[in-house]
Amino acid sequence: MNIHEYQAKALLKSYGAPVAAGVPIFSAEEAEAAAKSLPGPLYVVKSQIHAGGRGKGKFKELGPEAKGGVRLAKSIDEVVANVKDMLGNTLVTAQTGEAGKQVNRLYIEDGADIARELYCSLLVDRSVGRVAFVVSTEGGMDIEAVAHDTPEKIHTIAIDPEAGVTDADVAAISKALALDGAAVEDAKSLFPILYKAFNEKDMALLEINPLIVMTNGHLRVLDAKVSFDGNALFRHDDIRALRDETEEDAKEIEASKWDLAYVALDGNIGCMVNGAGLAMATMDIIKLYGKEPANFCDVGGGAGKEKVAAAFKIITADPKVEGILVNIFGGIMKCDVIAEGVVAAVQEVGLKVPLVVRLEGTNVELGKKILNESGLAITAADDLDDAAKKIVAAING
Repeated sequence: MNIHEYQAKALLKSYGAPVAAGVPIFSAEEAEAAAKSLPGPLYVVKSQIHAGGRGKGKFKELGPEAKGGVRLAKSIDEVVANVKDMLGNTLVTAQTGEAGKQVNRLYIEDGADIARELYCSLLVDRSVGRVAFVVSTEGGMDIEAVAHDTPEKIHTIAIDPEAGVTDADVAAISKALALDGAAVEDAKSLFPILYKAFNEKDMALLEINPLIVMTNGHLRVLDAKVSFDGNALFRHDDIRALRDETEEDAKEIEASKWDLAYVALDGNIGCMVNGAGLAMATMDIIKLYGKEPANFCDVGGGAGKEKVAAAFKIITADPKVEGILVNIFGGIMKCDVIAEGVVAAVQEVGLKVPLVVRLEGTNVELGKKILNESGLAITAADDLDDAAKKIVAAING
């Protein structure tokens, strides 16, 4: 689960991290009072969407010459003007795709005098099985280019879970960031704070880009992106309350209610598969034959008829879907249960696109019998290769 920047900063501030004063707003009428509550005279107006690259983004409605989704303002009147310009419009960034995201929230923050921009993130380094700091002196909007062009400028410091962040770890991180003076002293408290927040709140990612050194020599968290482990949210009612469903795909929200592993993609062939590996193979073979998958959908090993029907309805609700491929290898999941779920869903929502079903494994003959006797326009496939060829051929007419 992702949260907005202002929510991430409030969380980090509660742990003691250095964060500037700021106010989230949801309407243009709130802009003036919000700005007046901040020290000034420099303000930053930030679009709050779940996507990076906001500063370089462009608003669809404002034309290519308009400012991006993060703007500096040197007066309260300029803050208000920027808020009216941004709120309610669609911001397109490198991470949103061409559709962009509508800006429904803004964050007005007190400005900072920046001497240096650094990069700092925490994640689980699976190569060593530990939480690690990933840091670089090259912070800012082009960190992806740094990772691609000069990977030697990015340093990874894994943390021993029994010892926590030690003085040696802080020294290593500080050295990698080339910190000196007051920033070194700030680091002694900041890095343990970030590690504690990451672990206690079951984060999957904590990214601060940029972490800045101000002209007075001190560190400040200037931006923050936080993602949480969805499997641990049952332990954190306070985090679940921060969820903004308007930032999520409606199909993925519905899928989560049924405990389905579903990710919306940009293609035109809907996929329903049991098992993540088989789902990946199914998407690969669709691409091999010249089409693109519209989703990743793993119904799991123990799904019942109702769950299968729910998955099918979610897939058919996607207007991009021009055909559906069901690929099931029955182990724990029985083929007749899949067949019953598919038939029930088709009978309820109708079938407006070609449907190819490949079944193999437990109760496969019974599953095929259910499909064949349903009277529905379902094309059977002998194996995965045959299934991919048939769904692509059906879409191509």
